[in-house]
This record gives sequence, C-alpha cells and structure tokens, in this order.
Amino acid sequence: MIKCENVTKSYQTGDNSTTVLNDVSFEIKEGEFVAIIGPSGSGKSTLMHILGALDRPTSGQYFLGGKNVFDLSEEEMAAIRSEKIGFVFQSFNLLPRSTVMRNVMLPLIYNRHVPKSTRRAKAEKVLKAVGLEADHWLHLSNQLSGGQMQRVAIARALINDPSIILADEPTGNLDSKTGAIVLETFGNLNKAGGHTIILITHDKHVAEYANRVIEIKDGEIISDKKNL
Repeated sequence: MIKCENVTKSYQTGDNSTTVLNDVSFEIKEGEFVAIIGPSGSGKSTLMHILGALDRPTSGQYFLGGKNVFDLSEEEMAAIRSEKIGFVFQSFNLLPRSTVMRNVMLPLIYNRHVPKSTRRAKAEKVLKAVGLEADHWLHLSNQLSGGQMQRVAIARALINDPSIILADEPTGNLDSKTGAIVLETFGNLNKAGGHTIILITHDKHVAEYANRVIEIKDGEIISDKKNL
C-alpha cells in the first residue's frame, strides 16, 4: 500500500542546507499496524507529513496504492488527504463549542460522494466503532474527558472510510491509563476493520501496541522489526 524509495528531505536557509530525512526506504502493506518511533528531531514528524501528502520530499519517491503521490496535482493530493487518509493528532483538533456528532460529521461536508441524508448514520457507526457511548454524542466536545475527545477525533478520522489512519503522538496529552484505552481502540480497529494504521511516537511503551516498529534517528531508519 505504501512504498517510500530513497526519500530525502532537506531545508534551505540562506546558504545552509539541513537534511532532515536521508535516503529513507520502506514498505507498509495493507492492514499493517506500524509504529514509527524516534526522539525529538529524528525526522519522524517530517516523514509523517510526507506520508500524509502534506509535504513533498526533496528527492526520492512515495507511492500510495501504486501511484507516485508527488506526480499528482495539488488538487489530487488534497483528494487523497480527504478520502484515503484519516488524521489523528495529539491536540485532538476538535471544535470546542460543537457537539460530538457535528465534529465527527464535519469531514463529510467536503466529501462529494456522501449525500447529506446519510451523514448521521455514518457518524453513529464510527462512534460505535470507537466505543463512545451514545449519551455523549450530543455533548459539546469541551465537556468530554481527554480520552473521550481522542475517541471523537479517531471517529472523525474514520468517517470517510479511509484506507490509512495516520496518528501523530495520539496519547501525548493523556494519562497512561487513558492512553492505553486509546491505543487498544486503534488495535481493535486494525483487527476488526483491517485499517492500515501508522502511529508516530517517541514512546517505546506506545510503540509496543503496534505489530511492527520502524525506528528512525537523525533522519535515517536504524531498525525495522516485528513486535513479538
């Protein structure tokens, strides 16, 4: 499903060039649950932006479903971000004064393939999938706990039925117990729905929930192994 070939990303500041990713190559198969782990400054966030079609590499190629993403137009890349990839972030990025239901349905407004009449049914389906009780669906998002807000964010990422879920430090603002519940939610989605999940983290304990761990340091992959 995903193939990176010799991906390099450099930034130019005046006469100085800084290489953040250096000749990175790997593949991720459909249905895998993969953690990409590395310390701050390792290049993992830059790699996440490239995998999410939010940024382009300086050199190298990135294939998604057999297509070279960076041969596509900006409009085609936007369609991939909207329809093929669901994003989950550390800070939840919910609308605080909107209900849970409205937050989850929001991406459907921009999806021309989903008629207005089916939006609520789709939202209910994904909220059930992430285990958020129905009596919370009409609450404002700022009335929820951190763990509940992250479940809403995951449901919103699922609403367009993406083939890939890209999660950037999704437990970073949660206590360890709540974080474990959120990570178990990702695991259940991977097993039950076959979603390809890519988890970006600096925490080895978080990475243990994935089936495979790619470790990155100083812009290079230093290990790629299965979790036993």
